[in-house]
Amino acid sequence: MDQRTRVYAAGAMAVAVFVLIQLGAVALVGPFERAGYQAVENPTDPANSAVYIGAILVATAAMLAVIKLDIQWLLRGFVVFSSGLVSLYVFSVLAPPVSTSLAGVTFNPLAVGGAVVLAVALLAYPEWYVIDAAGVVMGAGAAGIFGISFGLLPAILLLVALAVYDAISVYGTEHMLTLADGVMDLKLPVVLVIPLTLSYSFLADSPTANADESVEADGGEGEEGETDETTTAGAGDRDVFFVGLGDAVMPGVLVASAAFFAPARPLIPGFALSLPALTAMVGTVCGLVVLLRLVMKGRAHAGLPLLNGGAIAGYLVGAVASGIPVVTALGLGPYL
Repeated sequence: MDQRTRVYAAGAMAVAVFVLIQLGAVALVGPFERAGYQAVENPTDPANSAVYIGAILVATAAMLAVIKLDIQWLLRGFVVFSSGLVSLYVFSVLAPPVSTSLAGVTFNPLAVGGAVVLAVALLAYPEWYVIDAAGVVMGAGAAGIFGISFGLLPAILLLVALAVYDAISVYGTEHMLTLADGVMDLKLPVVLVIPLTLSYSFLADSPTANADESVEADGGEGEEGETDETTTAGAGDRDVFFVGLGDAVMPGVLVASAAFFAPARPLIPGFALSLPALTAMVGTVCGLVVLLRLVMKGRAHAGLPLLNGGAIAGYLVGAVASGIPVVTALGLGPYL
């Protein structure tokens, strides 16, 4: 297989992973809502977006401090714990409804066992396919929970704000590039690892040492890390590229929100995917294709302006095609 073919295959893999995460989020919105996983009391309140943005800023500052103080074990432990927790939410609604009690606490042993296996696998053998599998579970779970917790207006505001923040943090302050460099060697599911060859090993690789051969990425908020501008390599010199997990999660929030809140009928009975949700997915994929073309040239780019912008544009096209007034599609009805 020549290099061009490998590049296209890797791009197709990235698209497939994004689609899996977003379809998973849509599939989870109903079970999550019935399980009471909605994270806020009033999902239509635009203030929810401001609170989440504030939480991101605090989390980013804390992670940068941890890296500066050279206590990465704390960051690693937090990410693995978070991975297990989100996967527990997912497995709890997917596993057969069995339960047991221990010390007065009732739980589903299958769901707990699945979450423990995922966390242990990340600690013991964080190869690229383990990282990506965990990323799909985490991404679908996180997008599903936020999707039912952010109504249409808060979801759109969140995506717009994060796209602006992403651009500033990558092209302006560049602090997310520092964060990306600090987390890459920890080999955690904050990124999606897209190899160009099946022989590639994430375990044997040192991403920060290969900054001239790959695109490093931060998964917390979806930022694409920066290659060394003096030695930036094209796609022909690359064995792998990395996409932030947040790049898939954030547009997935709007996909899930559209599936849950937009007044449009599901395209498939029993499955929440509506036309606005589907076109939001298509818009995300279009933004991803453009992003991958730019990344393959060996340049650093913020992911969320293209991905979130594509998701919002796609959603609005689908909403209008479904006969939903623009005011309603934007969630502005209660305020006009």
